[in-house]
Amino acid sequence: MTAERFNLDKATDFVGQELGASDWILISQPRINEFADCTGDDQWIHVDVERAKRESPFGTTIAHGYLTLAMLAQTTFEVVIKPAGISQGINYGLDRVRFLAPVRVGSRIRNHIKLIAAEQKDGARWLLTTENTFEIEGEDKPALIAVVLFIAVGP
Repeated sequence: MTAERFNLDKATDFVGQELGASDWILISQPRINEFADCTGDDQWIHVDVERAKRESPFGTTIAHGYLTLAMLAQTTFEVVIKPAGISQGINYGLDRVRFLAPVRVGSRIRNHIKLIAAEQKDGARWLLTTENTFEIEGEDKPALIAVVLFIAVGP
């Protein structure tokens, strides 16, 4: 089954299956800098390119872990919410997040979304639990794996 066929009426049929992978997202220095400005996390490993070249074990700046985590919204809309015709997605929580590998500036990431639970609440409201694995292009280890819960409201 693919994400194009996923919909809330048959959500339980998709439990245990990958719903799809998002498009690649470039993690650029301007994106990292903007995230630092928004959050106040301006640690040098993220924003000081020259110092990172000299002193970082990664040889360059790296994205904030929470910047990668913040890509959940964009990628969930792309892979699940829009294709399934879901009218609203409401954050419910995170059960587990693990940051496994740094995302170097200039890398591309994408999210593989697997449905691990679907529980109908009332009417058109469902509690969906997904496992999200952010792959880093060309690397064996993912950037992060997160178990996410959100309320999906049908059309």
